[in-house]
Amino acid sequence: MASAVTIRDLTKSYGRIEALRGVSFDAQRGEIFGIIGPDGAGKTTLFRILTTLLLPDSGRATVDGLDVAADYKQIRRRVGYMPGRFSLYQDMSVEENLRFFATLFGTTIEANYDLIRDIYSQIEPFRTRRAGALSGGMKQKLALSCALIHKPSVLFLDEPTTGVDPVSRKELWEMLAKLRCQGITILVSTPYMDEASRCDRIALIRGGRFLDIDTPKRIIEKFGERLWAVSGDRMPAMLKTLRRHPQITSAFAFGDTHHATPDATLTEEQLAAYLTAEGYRNLRIEAIEPGIEDCYMKLDRTNE
Repeated sequence: MASAVTIRDLTKSYGRIEALRGVSFDAQRGEIFGIIGPDGAGKTTLFRILTTLLLPDSGRATVDGLDVAADYKQIRRRVGYMPGRFSLYQDMSVEENLRFFATLFGTTIEANYDLIRDIYSQIEPFRTRRAGALSGGMKQKLALSCALIHKPSVLFLDEPTTGVDPVSRKELWEMLAKLRCQGITILVSTPYMDEASRCDRIALIRGGRFLDIDTPKRIIEKFGERLWAVSGDRMPAMLKTLRRHPQITSAFAFGDTHHATPDATLTEEQLAAYLTAEGYRNLRIEAIEPGIEDCYMKLDRTNE
């Protein structure tokens, strides 16, 4: 079965800034494929190329088997795109925005209502309200409804959960799972590492390059090192002290603890003695399983 999205050796620069540096991947039909990385990693540039809003400098990209440069008109009829910033008409009502986008694609709300029912029904009671007066979560649902109204085969969502509350984030991922069951291929970018588990496969991106592409489970399985959660008093100073230890290969802040990667010979008792000698108290050191953020930090470190 042909891939829904294919890119090979894609590059894009803005002057001397390399936004994409030879990235390649395939997204299969009917999967949720996540592009995960911090701001400035190249996620938006990649999505703008795949939605035919930007031309690459080199390389090739296809969506539904169509070339993003040569077949851009056909691609625009087949994809849905939800940009990172709310881009609907603020002075138009909820219903007016949705009807406008339906008209652009030669369809109606009624014709494809079944596709957006679960999403739009949550904001339909406010259909006469101006889009600019909606809450962040409601704007998100309206933007997603507008991106789906023409029944696209591939949906691109650029950081759809940024700036919305935790409940709306959870609801969005539940909606995406339902859309996936309807056969829609979904590419979603996010800076939130904890959202990786919601995807079938993910690509970790940094500085315009992919660090790894795999299922979240397999990426975690490849971590291959011990990991400790370390806490105590004077946490900011402790991070610097951990990084000075010759047998700690990596240490970074993670919530109210520090995640430290020891070499094969260091014991928890030895690290506790070292930190105690440095004046730290109320120490807690425990072995933990790595998460996607730990894997990202390791891959970033080894690819420098």
